[in-house]
Amino acid sequence: MNIIIVGIGKVGFHLAKTLSIAHNVIIVDKNRNALNSVQENLDIMPIYGDVEDFKTFELIPFSDIDLFIAVTNIDNVNLISAITVDLVLNVKRKLIKQQKKYFKHNLIKERLKIDNFIFPIQLASDTVLSLLNSPNINNIKTLHYIDKKLISIIIPSNYNPKIFDFTDFQIVAIERDNKLFIIKDNSVKIFPNDLIYYFGTEKDIDIIKYSKKTEIKNCVVFGANILGITISYDLLQRGYNVKIIEKEIALCQEADDFFMGEIEVINFKYGSHEIFEDEGLDNADIFISTTTNDEFNIIKSLEARTNGIKKIIAINNEMQYYNLMHSLKITAVRGPKMSAYHKIMEEISSNQVVIRKHFCGGKAIVLIRKIFINSPPLGKKIKPLKIENSSLFYMRDGVLHFFIDTIFLKENDLIISFATILESDLIQKWIYEL
Repeated sequence: MNIIIVGIGKVGFHLAKTLSIAHNVIIVDKNRNALNSVQENLDIMPIYGDVEDFKTFELIPFSDIDLFIAVTNIDNVNLISAITVDLVLNVKRKLIKQQKKYFKHNLIKERLKIDNFIFPIQLASDTVLSLLNSPNINNIKTLHYIDKKLISIIIPSNYNPKIFDFTDFQIVAIERDNKLFIIKDNSVKIFPNDLIYYFGTEKDIDIIKYSKKTEIKNCVVFGANILGITISYDLLQRGYNVKIIEKEIALCQEADDFFMGEIEVINFKYGSHEIFEDEGLDNADIFISTTTNDEFNIIKSLEARTNGIKKIIAINNEMQYYNLMHSLKITAVRGPKMSAYHKIMEEISSNQVVIRKHFCGGKAIVLIRKIFINSPPLGKKIKPLKIENSSLFYMRDGVLHFFIDTIFLKENDLIISFATILESDLIQKWIYEL
């Protein structure tokens, strides 16, 4: 494919790094130094110019573009680039990143010929909110075509190791000592401190006898940046009690003006540990650290834990801190930039036939293909792909089966694969070509 990426920030760089392996990638930006640096490290074509000027796109040597991705940090620039590119090039598909939801309306998408908007701030907030509905869960991913979800929980250190044979749900992966294992049968032993990923529903956690459900009412959000404000607003709308903690007085004032007294905004100038006791924060049921500094998020999360707060969530902005957060039993939620990258990659890799989702901090994927009435493999004899570090299932009439023998595919069957990211290309090629 011919792909244009507008914006060479963190999201643009990682997209280019991944996509340039198999596609022609053109990066457009007006930061010449950044373009030169990227060109030295990646096999891409840099275009220097202002994307708000249609003449910039006249420098691109292709007239047909399969995919246009705008991921600068300025919403209006991304929107205008989606307009100006159409004055010069024939673009088949557009993905446009936006921080604010002003332009979410479908009519705007149609008028600007945008296939999808990516809202990374809201993606991160929605993930946090989903965890509050089931406080004992570490992470939860909804999947197309199916009621079951991909759910992860951390097993407590005092848990007695047990072997489970599963019928209603299936453990598909275990992260143990920072190593990921894809489960290849329906019998598995769970150990203390395991991070397990299972394919089922929130109620299945009771089968594991993990712990009693924790009720959440009082929330502390650390950070009054745009993400902290968005999370706080979403919590308030759902009836939770919220307090915001922020070091910068200007951000405190902006938050106070935004919420007009509905949320208490607390300024702490020196970052004192005593703020938990002084402000009664130790009575909170959950602590959410939303800054862009992972080290700071980790430190404040640990302070919250020592003050007795049971549920801790930290925004994870850099992949190198993912394992550390998990080892400290801090629930890590992708930050906006990571959310944008993974969402865009899922949009690119998924279509109406195959759905792709990343999990375990991007270390693994799940691929789902539904068999429709006009699907080529319908009624055909299909032999399973057997490959290391992956497992294969098929779901028929709501029942999950290991796909280990040749089967005839029926309408509405689902083919589901869980695999490490290293095996993803082989699995994806096989499932697309069924």
